[in-house]
Amino acid sequence: MTDAFIDIPGVRNFRDAGGIGALRRGVLYRSGSLHTLTEEGARRLKALGLRTVIDLRSAFELEVWPDQRHGLDHETLHLPTLPADRKDVDLPWPEDQASLYPFMAETAGPSLAAVMRRLAEPQSSAVLVHCAVGKDRTGLTIAVLQSLLGASQADITADFLLSNIGLGLDKGPTPYLDETGTERVSRPVGAELLASSLAWIRTHHTDIPAYLRHHGATDAELAAVHANLSA
Repeated sequence: MTDAFIDIPGVRNFRDAGGIGALRRGVLYRSGSLHTLTEEGARRLKALGLRTVIDLRSAFELEVWPDQRHGLDHETLHLPTLPADRKDVDLPWPEDQASLYPFMAETAGPSLAAVMRRLAEPQSSAVLVHCAVGKDRTGLTIAVLQSLLGASQADITADFLLSNIGLGLDKGPTPYLDETGTERVSRPVGAELLASSLAWIRTHHTDIPAYLRHHGATDAELAAVHANLSA
């Protein structure tokens, strides 16, 4: 599955999300942000047919680290995975990875449904989904889509874990500066993290389609996602 990685200068963890379940290759990509995209990277994105970018980051991240275009002509949708403000949710804010994943499942429903709604529109070109490094928020979003398109839990998890390779986390945690300039530690993802998100969804909504319908996606839109993205 490591053949899914594509070298896009200035973009971390860029890879094709297809080849998992019915999701075909060449229509949906995933990555970290484009804030350090180079001109050569932009040329390669253009060659892939990229015309839509779905950005899952917060408004503050977009302000601090705006995506670079270098002449790329694409539509950008801002569909943040996490609530805009801690006061917007009556839940403890996650302080570690273990609490982040069920928290995302509980709060990201509107974002995930909006992503599906966009993918339900006729697709004549490639779509990129990204967050900051393409690991957690992007990981859940892509896993939900792959599950919707019939991928097995084993294949979804294997694809999710590729972020460790894409970010050099297969060698262990690495330090980084967050959007506020605070030094933090990026940690590898494990299968149990994604499993906790998907388990929360199934416990509270039975399955992925029911979860997405609960947050506003229609049966017609979910069927259109299948039609647009399936091999």
